[in-house]
Amino acid sequence: MSDEQTAAPTNGRRISQRGIATRERILEAANRLMLVRGVNATTLDDIREASQTSKSQLYHHFADKQELVRALVRYRGALVLQRERGGLERLRSFSGLVRWRNALVQANSLNNGKYGCGLGSMALELSDQDEQARSSLSETFAAWERLISDGLHRMRDSGLLRQDADPEKLATGLMAALQGGYLLANAAHDVAPMEVALDMALEHIKSFLVQPAPRPTSHTVGDQAAKML
Repeated sequence: MSDEQTAAPTNGRRISQRGIATRERILEAANRLMLVRGVNATTLDDIREASQTSKSQLYHHFADKQELVRALVRYRGALVLQRERGGLERLRSFSGLVRWRNALVQANSLNNGKYGCGLGSMALELSDQDEQARSSLSETFAAWERLISDGLHRMRDSGLLRQDADPEKLATGLMAALQGGYLLANAAHDVAPMEVALDMALEHIKSFLVQPAPRPTSHTVGDQAAKML
């Protein structure tokens, strides 16, 4: 398909392949800027300059800042869920949870804990401003949480977690610890609070692990034999 041929409709409009690339460039620029500066402090002119697009190009794809922000919520949510599926869709063990925790902490340490969670920071700014954006963010958080609870369900079904473990509640607690950890790490510019929050949540999950029966030692076997005589 050439640049001039039309592609799938976006926001009710059919756009060319070149237009799709331009729209993606605008969203990528908005994502970078709003992660660092926040939604309210980033202007359309900032995004236009960073994406190297004209006003006519920007307004062709987004009627106003609200429409752009709503698209960015979906864009950023898709990126986060794509990343999280890589670490959580195959989750079947507690060591898998630890690896997931380590990956998130390591990634956040690259910025010394600054900026927090891209979704969480948008939720803080937008929840009282835009109901549609809030609803979209809520759906993304719920999907993220389901990835965790599905992994905990697999652990329980395989006998690694006790049957009285509640995967949904444990997933909610872990997500709350993660988001709170992001917030505290952002305030401190240090990932240490994030590590503490996640480790405490993981310790709670660990308390539901089924402990394997201890292997008998030769001394134990000798004692059992003596009792049988």
